[in-house]
Amino acid sequence: MCGCMVLILVKTHWAAHAYTAPMRNSPSLTTKLLAMGAGFLLVALSSIGLTLWVTWKLEGSAAAVNEAGRLRMNMLRMVMVLQTEPVQAVQQHAKEFDASLELLRTGDPSRPLFVPWSDETRPRFDAIRLNWAQLQQQWTQEPRPSRDQALAQADHFVSEVDRFVETIEVQIAGWTAALHLFQLCMMALAIAAAVTFMAVSYLLVINPVARLQGAQARLRQGDLSTRLPVDTDDEFGQLSAGFNLMAHALQASHEGLEQKVQEKTASIAVQNQRLEALYAVSGLASDAASLTELANAFVRQVRKVAGADAVAVRWSDEANERYVLLANDGLPRAMAEEEHCLHTGSCHCGQPQEQARTRVIPITPTSMVALPHCREAGFETMVTIPVQMQQRVLGEVDLFFRFPVALNDDLRELLEAMTRHLASAMEGLRATALEREAAVAQERSMIARELHDSIAQSLAFLKIQTQLLRDAVAKGDAAKRDRSIDELDVGVRECYSDVRELLVHFRTRTSEEDIEAALRATLSKFEHQTGMATSLSMAGHGVPLPPDVQIQVLHMVQEALSNVRKHAKATRVELRVERHPRWRFEVQDDGMGFEVEQVPPDSLHVGLGIMRERAQRIGAVVQVQSHRGQGTRVCIELPSSPRPPAPVSATASPAQAAPVAAAPIAPHSPAPLQELLT
Repeated sequence: MCGCMVLILVKTHWAAHAYTAPMRNSPSLTTKLLAMGAGFLLVALSSIGLTLWVTWKLEGSAAAVNEAGRLRMNMLRMVMVLQTEPVQAVQQHAKEFDASLELLRTGDPSRPLFVPWSDETRPRFDAIRLNWAQLQQQWTQEPRPSRDQALAQADHFVSEVDRFVETIEVQIAGWTAALHLFQLCMMALAIAAAVTFMAVSYLLVINPVARLQGAQARLRQGDLSTRLPVDTDDEFGQLSAGFNLMAHALQASHEGLEQKVQEKTASIAVQNQRLEALYAVSGLASDAASLTELANAFVRQVRKVAGADAVAVRWSDEANERYVLLANDGLPRAMAEEEHCLHTGSCHCGQPQEQARTRVIPITPTSMVALPHCREAGFETMVTIPVQMQQRVLGEVDLFFRFPVALNDDLRELLEAMTRHLASAMEGLRATALEREAAVAQERSMIARELHDSIAQSLAFLKIQTQLLRDAVAKGDAAKRDRSIDELDVGVRECYSDVRELLVHFRTRTSEEDIEAALRATLSKFEHQTGMATSLSMAGHGVPLPPDVQIQVLHMVQEALSNVRKHAKATRVELRVERHPRWRFEVQDDGMGFEVEQVPPDSLHVGLGIMRERAQRIGAVVQVQSHRGQGTRVCIELPSSPRPPAPVSATASPAQAAPVAAAPIAPHSPAPLQELLT
């Protein structure tokens, strides 16, 4: 076993030396592997043979112990037979006893059974045989010994057998300890052999194969200068030499051609990238339906072209007082929330108009800034590009990098060109929104004229007829006629007031920048007409609504205020507006309220149908919450990207084009006009 271990260590040292130093005329790889396998096989067979031999010895010794135990049992039987049976029976048992002693002396390899003879076991066995011979001579002749004498002689014989068994067990224990020690040695040898096998396998097979694979991968990636060291003349050495010849031939044939192709490809790729980026940004202007959609598509395109870690587009108001985050790609969520609205000049982002230019700003740990969110997010460089149109700053494009960046002239020119396209697209969306506003205003003016020339005059005529009716029927039941006439007069006046209010709604105008001024004007007019106290609260900062969307929102707010005036019997109205994260308008009164569930879906009781129809045109949602005695709250929530109002069909009637004209009838109003005219 020790010789085998030495052989394995010598082979490992030889393999390591073969890897580190060039060798010539060395054995082939096949010879090395066969020799290593033969050594492992020899060690394995030797260990198995030794283990089997020791196990065989232990089994034979254990069988001898069992046979010695039978001697004790037979001795007890002999004592019993001696007292009860004739001499012939005693002689028969004595023959069986002689057979057991002979089996112990000669052994039986087939079972196996044999005594591990030694200087201790043999005298013990001889003493047993001598003692038995004496007992046999006494017990097979007359007179026989007494029972007590026979038991004493048997006890002495059994004690001799016990001492004999003890000597055998001592030897068995020694063999067992040796077997355990051998097994531990074999375990250590197996571990050492496995480590040796792995080391030799790595040196002779795995490492050469890995080097060959790595060289092949580098060659496939275009590194034609790849070469392998040839430090052996075995199979792997021959493969390495062949690989070097192949690589040399490839490098010689492609050296000049590859360089030219790379130069042309790089030049064409740069040009194609610039053209694709410009085409993509130009296409955004025609495809985007809103400013938010345009900005989201633009940041993704710019990030792809510039290779930035994050990109943000900020919109600036006309006075260039603040910058609102319009869209971003890659910014941490916390940073996007904290820098949603920046005052001009408060940070590196948000340049004043007079200082607007393309800048590359390094973000260092020692730089003193009011808003260190960029540094906390791990960015090291920021590039800011102003979005300008006719000397007016519309916003800013910010590119964030997590590594130092230096813009070359080509990339700077490309980014500025893309930003100019973005400015043109933003101005185009603004012009389109103004055109839609003008078209809607023209349509509303036409409908207002039609209503004024028809319904308003008809209602004025009915008012005159009411006075004539009072005089004509004065001769009948005065109380009943007066009550009916009074109700008719109230209803006509209410209808006349609704028409006048409708004319005001259709002629509403909004600001280009913010809806706040129009809302304040609407509340002021409402407070003047009704005497109710009003309040307006504006929260957050956001991108202004398109003018045509503002008109629809104002009409819905006015309709909610009209319902408060007609039905709520309130004393105070509050209008709360949230700009971020999305536009939300809430009209709250302290009136008598009503049960929303009791109003049929198609009812015009509180103008819900009118408001929801307008909201559907711009993608908004109208919610009404009310309970009797607890007031009413009307909530108008716009989507993140409000869409322009859907166009009205040219063939629609005036009532269909402006459903708000169908003003709701108050619960206390008189009967319908057609019933009064019958």
